[in-house]
Amino acid sequence: MAPRANWKGFLRLSLVTCPVALYPATSDTEKVSFNQINRKTGHRIKYAKVDADTGEEVAAEDIMKGFKIDTDTYVEVSKDELDDIALESTRTIEIDEFVPKTDIDNRYLIRPYYLVPDGKVGHDAFAVIRETIRGMNKVAIGRVVLTNREHIIALEPLGKGLMGTLLRYPYEVRSEKEYFDDIQDVKVTKDMLDLARHIVEQKSGSFKPGQFEDRYESALIDLINRKRSGLRPAAKAAPKSGGNVINLMDALKRSLAGAKQSPAPARANGKKPKKRVEGQREMLLPISGGGKRAVREEPKKTEKPVRAAARSKKAG
Repeated sequence: MAPRANWKGFLRLSLVTCPVALYPATSDTEKVSFNQINRKTGHRIKYAKVDADTGEEVAAEDIMKGFKIDTDTYVEVSKDELDDIALESTRTIEIDEFVPKTDIDNRYLIRPYYLVPDGKVGHDAFAVIRETIRGMNKVAIGRVVLTNREHIIALEPLGKGLMGTLLRYPYEVRSEKEYFDDIQDVKVTKDMLDLARHIVEQKSGSFKPGQFEDRYESALIDLINRKRSGLRPAAKAAPKSGGNVINLMDALKRSLAGAKQSPAPARANGKKPKKRVEGQREMLLPISGGGKRAVREEPKKTEKPVRAAARSKKAG
């Protein structure tokens, strides 16, 4: 089932306008999540909103927002007052300017979205805007109102669509100076740099996200599967010792030797690991009674749970 659009409206470049829909480009729903439960009863824990002084539960209609001035003083703000100052969405992403992508500091990036034509009309106008941005080799900067707040959005071509990335305002980005001022100025020798470059060359490659495994997520899945199968959790492996290297030059030489001797990633039965399109949750064991989320047979209690696919190269 296709995800629901977070926003629908229009994309406008001067007099060229087309209806568009905005979809989130990322998702955390595939990650393992937990509920809090009562150890004694096994029931879920629910939270009640209570008065900090009286301890009595407060009804939703009696709760309002307050801005803290000092310990016991708040400026109360009602929902109607917030509604009065809320930016009314124009339902239009207005492109204001075009800038080189290199001008956008990565610290300003918040989250990506996919922008696509909405409906059967407007595909030609969308294509004109997309190809104009592509041809200029720049990023289009516009504004969009989401949940009553106006956001800056950077638009760039991605295949047949557009990727829109929300940007932070300057007041949301901290200056690096307060963190970097105390870093000592150190003179680095040519020999050290040469060794470091050799290490980088040995470890150089192209970025392939599919090679990386969320090792904590995989450990969670293994833990849950083992417990559901009545098996004891696997013993934790002892951490590898990094050795007692004091001399920086010696550390660089050892690192270079280690990089040269590192074997290629192991593959099950010598075969290339299968690319897994679905999320991590497909690796969970089936739920009794038939659950759509499961794709594996439940192992016997005397067997080690089988992974859905061979492990990918670990990020390290």
